[in-house]
Amino acid sequence: MPTAKSKTLSQAILGAASLRKIEQQHQHAEPPLMERAGQAAAQLALRLLANRPKLLAPLIIAGPGNNGGDAFVVARVLRQAGFAPVVVFIGEAGKLPADARKAYDLWIAAGGGTLDALPADEASYALVIDGLFGIGLTRELTDAHAALVRRINTFDCPLLALDIPSGLDAATGRVLGVAIKATHTLSFIALKPGLLTLDGPDHCGEISLNDLGLGNSIASCAGAGNEHCDCGQTISVERFSPQLQPRRRNAHKGSYGSVGIIGGAAGMAGAALLAGRAALALGSGRVYVGMLERLELDPQQPELMLRAADEVFGLADCLAIGPGLGQSGSALSLLTQAINGALPLLLDADALNLCAAHRHLLDKLAHRAAPVVLTPHPAEAARLLQTDTTHIQADRLAAARQLAQRCHAAVVLKGCGSIIALPAAAGGRWYINTTGNPGLATAGSGDVLSGMIIALMAQGWPATEALLAAVHLHGAAADACVAEGLGPIGLTASELIPQTRSLLNRWVIAAAGGATTPLKLLQTP
Repeated sequence: MPTAKSKTLSQAILGAASLRKIEQQHQHAEPPLMERAGQAAAQLALRLLANRPKLLAPLIIAGPGNNGGDAFVVARVLRQAGFAPVVVFIGEAGKLPADARKAYDLWIAAGGGTLDALPADEASYALVIDGLFGIGLTRELTDAHAALVRRINTFDCPLLALDIPSGLDAATGRVLGVAIKATHTLSFIALKPGLLTLDGPDHCGEISLNDLGLGNSIASCAGAGNEHCDCGQTISVERFSPQLQPRRRNAHKGSYGSVGIIGGAAGMAGAALLAGRAALALGSGRVYVGMLERLELDPQQPELMLRAADEVFGLADCLAIGPGLGQSGSALSLLTQAINGALPLLLDADALNLCAAHRHLLDKLAHRAAPVVLTPHPAEAARLLQTDTTHIQADRLAAARQLAQRCHAAVVLKGCGSIIALPAAAGGRWYINTTGNPGLATAGSGDVLSGMIIALMAQGWPATEALLAAVHLHGAAADACVAEGLGPIGLTASELIPQTRSLLNRWVIAAAGGATTPLKLLQTP
């Protein structure tokens, strides 16, 4: 999955209201924000043009708004650099916003010109720059605009989108009828949610970010998190690095918590076993797997302690319920007992479906004193919110935040660009994960994630940090598998588990400033 270039630090993700506020604060900045954006885009364009045939011209598509103004600045800079860009202007100069009109006039004054449509011939171009529509687009593209986007997508050259690919909803990642499929996207000021979730990653290519010199304003805006805030963050290791502590030498299995996992009904034992194996791989001292279908041993992971489902309650420090649980009367009874209990709790799979079918359980969740984590995929989220999957996917961020508020729980809405949302009591913050790939679309992947989250919680991690770390690590493990040739086609959930262990240990070592070493006894001369 394409990601923002910087993977070291969490990056701000801003919605339209915050972006407008920042732009308003700097409307009289010098140089103007449009000039800064165009200059930044031109520099990236020049790098992309460096490896392209010199005889081919760059093609620039300028739209009727400020995105078109950015495109005119790019055209002017490229002309100054010795290129002869072909500029197609889909609009009227007299109707351009003031800043965009100034950029247009400067382009014309520099000797440039415009076409009102793409040339009819099948010319080849060194680079296409998409400045057609920006983040303000909310209506579907139709007719001539849709046809233009479809034709642009046929060009066999790099395609750079300015701020966001035209036709992509900046708030949701939804394709508005048809959208540019860029090879590169340069986002201005901050990342937008739509770049990172739903259809965004399939249309943005490699994402770069230029804050236009507004770092202090962005930080101030992003720091004001609450349940109504449209500012979020990407997840990176530094977000949970304080929890990445080397293990004390004077430790024992009781030092690292006891995990309880309840599930594994007839025909679904593998789900609970996968969750248990993942919990062991992430360092749980003990893992008790309460099975509805009684098994004596997991031959691939004999360290798991298999129990009857109702025996786990008195053995665990943290509890995950749902992997392979089913929706029987026994499953409902176990879920009710878990919710009524005092243990930190994770609900997945059929535990979520049972809550959706028995709405009083959601009210009980909302009043628990101990932490609650929910891990729905879109269909499960739809059942919980009494809607359909299409509605959930139309605005994944809103759905995750609504569910977090409804259940007073930390929520991960799984999918492309998994979204983590926290309830108001935890600041109402939200995050989008940028690790992972289509290899995760496989049976058991979610069970592995549940085992990872509950393992970290049992080791004393706060629920928020455990959720962020596990989601990020889960995706990073899938990326590591693909890098080694394991997928994405055919990647299995079991193959993720050893990668999660390896990566977590590397992160701990890095956080400690270097490799841990065994105890050395030195002899004096």
